[in-house]
Amino acid sequence: MRLPELPDLPVRPALADITRTLADRGVAVLVAPPGTGKTTLVPLALAADEYVGPGMAVPSASATDEFVGSGKTAPWASVAGGGRVVVAEPRRLAARAAAARMAGLLGERVGETVGYAVRGDRKVGPRTRIEVVTSGLLVRRLQQDPELAGVGTVILDECHERHLDADLLLALLLDARSGLRPDLRVLATSATVAADRLAELLGGDERAPVLEVRGRTYPVDIGYVPALPRERVEGHVARATRVALDQTEGDVLVFLPGVGEINRTAGLLRDLDVDVVPLHGRLAGAAQDSALRPGARRRVVLSTAVAESSLTVPGVRAVVDSGLSRVSRVDHRRGLSGLATVRVSAAVAEQRAGRAGREAPGRAWRCWPEYEHHTLPAYPDPEIRTTELTRLALELACWGTPDGSALAWWDAPPEGALTAARTVLHALGALDGNDHITARGRAMATLGLHPRLARALLDGAAHLGPKLAAEMVALMDDDTLAPGADATAALRTLRTERPPRWTREVTRLTRLAGESDGSAVPGENAYGAIASGAETGGAVPAGAESRAVGVLEEGVALMIALAQPERLARRRGSGSGSYLMAGGTAVSLPAGSGLVAAEWLAVAVADRDPGRAEGRIRLAAIASEDLAREAAPGLVSVREEVRWDGGDVIARRVERLGAIVLSEKPLREPDSALVGAALREGLRAEGIGLLRWSDDARNLRDRLAFLHRTLGAPWPDVDDDALLADLDSWLGPELTTARRRADLARIDAGTALRRLLPWPEATRLDDLAPERLEVPSGSRVRVDYSADQPVLAVKVQEIFGWTTPPTLADGRATLLLHLLSPAQRPVAVTADLPSFWQTGWPQVRADLRGRYPKHAWPEDPTRTPAHRGTARRLRPT
Repeated sequence: MRLPELPDLPVRPALADITRTLADRGVAVLVAPPGTGKTTLVPLALAADEYVGPGMAVPSASATDEFVGSGKTAPWASVAGGGRVVVAEPRRLAARAAAARMAGLLGERVGETVGYAVRGDRKVGPRTRIEVVTSGLLVRRLQQDPELAGVGTVILDECHERHLDADLLLALLLDARSGLRPDLRVLATSATVAADRLAELLGGDERAPVLEVRGRTYPVDIGYVPALPRERVEGHVARATRVALDQTEGDVLVFLPGVGEINRTAGLLRDLDVDVVPLHGRLAGAAQDSALRPGARRRVVLSTAVAESSLTVPGVRAVVDSGLSRVSRVDHRRGLSGLATVRVSAAVAEQRAGRAGREAPGRAWRCWPEYEHHTLPAYPDPEIRTTELTRLALELACWGTPDGSALAWWDAPPEGALTAARTVLHALGALDGNDHITARGRAMATLGLHPRLARALLDGAAHLGPKLAAEMVALMDDDTLAPGADATAALRTLRTERPPRWTREVTRLTRLAGESDGSAVPGENAYGAIASGAETGGAVPAGAESRAVGVLEEGVALMIALAQPERLARRRGSGSGSYLMAGGTAVSLPAGSGLVAAEWLAVAVADRDPGRAEGRIRLAAIASEDLAREAAPGLVSVREEVRWDGGDVIARRVERLGAIVLSEKPLREPDSALVGAALREGLRAEGIGLLRWSDDARNLRDRLAFLHRTLGAPWPDVDDDALLADLDSWLGPELTTARRRADLARIDAGTALRRLLPWPEATRLDDLAPERLEVPSGSRVRVDYSADQPVLAVKVQEIFGWTTPPTLADGRATLLLHLLSPAQRPVAVTADLPSFWQTGWPQVRADLRGRYPKHAWPEDPTRTPAHRGTARRLRPT
């Protein structure tokens, strides 16, 4: 292969150095910003005859024809520079565009020297020397052929984007290179300078060389356009786009987070005299190609993140950046995973703005305040840290390292997320008890689908036929095809309109479902009998039309349930739009949905916005209890449930599908151990006030608490937390016979508490903390231990003659005296009685003499006998 004159892009002078370095070292990192030509010129140089290293034989065209694409190992495959060059791109759109650009430079059509392969679409030929593929597709090839026969060089493009498939591919290639293919050359390219870790990974013991190419860009003037109050993203971006059109020449490239925002923004710009062109990965190939070609007149290109780095949109002089991106996120607690809208990183914002300066000086408008720019994260989070990992776990099991520990990672998968993923694979039958891949798991992996969808395709084909199964899997894999939340209505629309992308995927999946041995056993059921007639357009018997419609609806729901059994959902109340999924998460239908009357739903897609208590249903089908039981028998359980609920013990036999209650009946003779556990649950929930606390019981508890505070062990802690933490130690016998709340109310708490008394110390309880104390009048007065300091409330006449009150706990605690009048009203509080008699008594005496003249109030109460009555003629002793 001989190269024509290459365009004058910044990477061209470095091509010889890149090929020489890769030939010498086998691995390298190329750091080059967007627009330098790294995606298109470097693969051409590595595959060209004049760039083959010294002394390396160049294979003839006939030899190439014989080996390339045949699966055989070419004689030159072990020689550095020989074999096919495979370029791994993170997105299908980028793969197709790169192949088209390289083929155009050679003056050829795609599929000759340069080809591409993405899921469901491949254009290669016997002369193909460069093949551009998606990272996920190359992972599948590597699984099937770890030696990558016939491949001499792999280029990992746009590594800085940190897509999950790309990170996995890097780890697998390094493993293959360390064993089976030490001669395999690997070049990793990145648009950012954060390449140190990448160089360490590629080089192993010796750091891989890092080659840097500087971009040839023009200056870009940055402006900031803050949102107006309550302004939606689409309106905000449309307003900034109008400013860009007024103040610049040339095309405007607008970055938006997703297809929905692109469509709504396009609607707001329809009055402009420009072409509004969408660009995203869900478009048909022709529409994508159109967006990447210069237009006949001025254009506004509304793009997702696909245009950030690996694609070149010609004619752009201005960029409008929404500052938002849609990334994969998982909510493990609620069992919801999907796409979330997040702020872009500073690195991404810089890349987006740079698109305005690729061909001439440009301007960029950022749709956020300037002060917020400094709060952006430096780089985007790697997908491996944030996304759901079931697909990754399946690939690791196929590679023979279920936990990934045998691989070298840029960032290792989080242990918790990977464990959760393996749990899902066990439920799908993809892993055995030792986490090894099963035959069914390998069949699922070959389909190129998420394992849940692969399971649905294999088992659904057995029950419903390959066609309907393939149709629904293609819809669930791309829910943007559905105009609303009703999956059955969406499928009918797709069958009528037959969009090319969906039709191609259905054809591919139908073929795979028919070929694959997924170890699914077809069963006699109501679905298979009519589904084939309903989907092929065969004659429907008279009177069976409504039944066919019903079967289609049931078939759609069954397919969803096979993929997401935990998302079978039942309405939470009559007339409610809120549903409880089997996984325990509450979700709601969108307002105005035609599904709101359904008692049961099979939910295909649901997400949750930050701050919302419930998830939001985006795609679902009407289901039934019978269908739920058939689709998810592993979630059905029957248990005796005895628990504390609504203030008493509830005992029922409950049948559930996950968190959904199917039926319940009262239990007449529940297990006593379960009842005891429920009573304990009730005590912990409502407190030990459920027991009968007499005055004696409360006083005993207060005395024990006083001794624990004052003396410590062995006197027990009897506060609520301590008593509830060890109920059996003091309440065990009563709990074995109690059956309900009323039984708890009859338990004497004081009797139970005495089981906590320590022996032999308990024999001194009345000495250390007496229940009553005898005062000088002869009365025995109860001591109140409920406060921090014990209180003795006594009429003042009854302690005449006392100079030093008794102490408690072997002298470690004193009494607080609450002195009362003859009418039991407090007149003084003192902990120092001698001082009170000397300084406080004269004033108290004067007050008492005025209010109670019939009583004796001596000047010196320490020399007067104590008494209970009036005793007016008392004489000092």
